[in-house]
Amino acid sequence: MTTQEIKVSTARIGVLIGKSGSTKREIEEKTGITLRIDSEEGLVTLEGEDPVGVMTATNVVSAINRGFSPERALRLLDDEDMMLDILDLADLSGTTQQLERLRGRIIGKAGTSRAQIEDMTGTEISVHGKTVAIIGLPEQVETARKAIEMLIQGVPHEHVYGFLDRKKKEAKQAMLEYYS
Repeated sequence: MTTQEIKVSTARIGVLIGKSGSTKREIEEKTGITLRIDSEEGLVTLEGEDPVGVMTATNVVSAINRGFSPERALRLLDDEDMMLDILDLADLSGTTQQLERLRGRIIGKAGTSRAQIEDMTGTEISVHGKTVAIIGLPEQVETARKAIEMLIQGVPHEHVYGFLDRKKKEAKQAMLEYYS
């Protein structure tokens, strides 16, 4: 039996449980593990026979805790190579204003920057609290992370989009070469 404990923000417990327990049940069914949720403490215990199932479910719970909707977090179950990557902005921003500025650069006006990065990399991105979380395949996550790091460093958005465009073309070319 493999057991894993994870602390979840009490504000995200309701999202993790879902309407009438639907999200909790779906995670349990799809991963073959058992979730025990302490709503008071925000402590989630994951148990199962399969260590990989426990690890995968832990990633889904972490993703929900990092601001992803259950539907987006469950993408981690679509493919065994799917991964969750979390960037911590706390160390990069000394003040609340700096943190807000970084979050604003990543999200963009009305969410356009985040949406553009998601679209060009095929990832899901959540900017929540002091973190930025990315769900996708390893190469996609690496590209999205690099784009976000560029924005954090102050690189103009149009340069970041140019970088993403080049990466997208390189990936397409690599795919064409692979199949020819």
